[in-house]
Amino acid sequence: MKATDLVSLRDLTAAEILEVLDLAAAMKRRRGAYARALAGKSLAMLFEKPSLRTRATFEVAMTQLGGHAVYFAPGDISLGKRESVADVARNLERWVNLIVARVFEHQKVIDLAAHARVPVINALSDFSHPCQALADFLTLRERLGALRGRQLVYVGDGNNVTHSLLLGGARLGLNVRVVTPPGYEPDRRVVEWARQDARRSGARIETGFDLEAGVRGADAVYTDVWASMGQESEAEARRALFRPYQVNGRLMAAAGRDALFMHCLPAHRGEEVTDEVADSERSVIFDQAENRLHTQKALMVLLDAAAARRPSTPARAPQGATGTAPRRGARARGGRPARRAGRGRSPRSRR
Repeated sequence: MKATDLVSLRDLTAAEILEVLDLAAAMKRRRGAYARALAGKSLAMLFEKPSLRTRATFEVAMTQLGGHAVYFAPGDISLGKRESVADVARNLERWVNLIVARVFEHQKVIDLAAHARVPVINALSDFSHPCQALADFLTLRERLGALRGRQLVYVGDGNNVTHSLLLGGARLGLNVRVVTPPGYEPDRRVVEWARQDARRSGARIETGFDLEAGVRGADAVYTDVWASMGQESEAEARRALFRPYQVNGRLMAAAGRDALFMHCLPAHRGEEVTDEVADSERSVIFDQAENRLHTQKALMVLLDAAAARRPSTPARAPQGATGTAPRRGARARGGRPARRAGRGRSPRSRR
């Protein structure tokens, strides 16, 4: 792997994504074989949002690899308020080997990566959730084999998870179809980036509003909560708008009897998905959650190794990310941060 940060899946080539998945699968099979892979190394975990899966899997991953994780709760640093993001990055790079950030504003991850000389991993922002998508791709590969030519259908809000599935799927040759209510489509620039990659990989990238037609032929149907953390004021209106997009037994029947069900969790049961589907034999939601551990272990080992090969240089000067807030319900347009394009920024929040 040449990449030394993961801000969005545009930071990884198709070969690098597969390298993460291959190592994750090996680590899952031989759980004790990598117990010293990050011995003596430290991870800083910067959290602006509470979490079950993200905190547990990164802390456990670092422990199982022989390292140590330091958790910073939302009020510990007040990233960008008490101290600038750049100064936080310049401090942390003197003490730790890796930085994980779970934030509201994607720009903060961009700025951390621009100023820190150690790898920065986006553990969730309002624009992107690359660690979740990596776990999802591992889960799909475990169940379906090779991903190229398979059909993933995402139903619901075109959010940060959707963006990461589009970007990663397009690079891997996985067909991704997104079905949303009008006005809640994924960021148009993300769709265009994905289609550019799809022309090289052979994937099909589609968006639309027709639910039953959209799920036909799916190998997997994926959904997420309708209102995320930070969108509480919209929750009631969203429930009414998204109700027809609930993943239930009828919709899964339209998808086909072999279609898997996926959800990044936490699930609001009775809203975006019924218990009947979430607890069915077709559901792989807890496999996805488990695979966060394995893919993040692989990612940290590979990024740490790539950083060790990088010549020692002064901190990278940020080029800055640009973006303007579009209509209500859509994402801001992506920008160009330091080193790689396409990391984007967005005003909308996720969990």
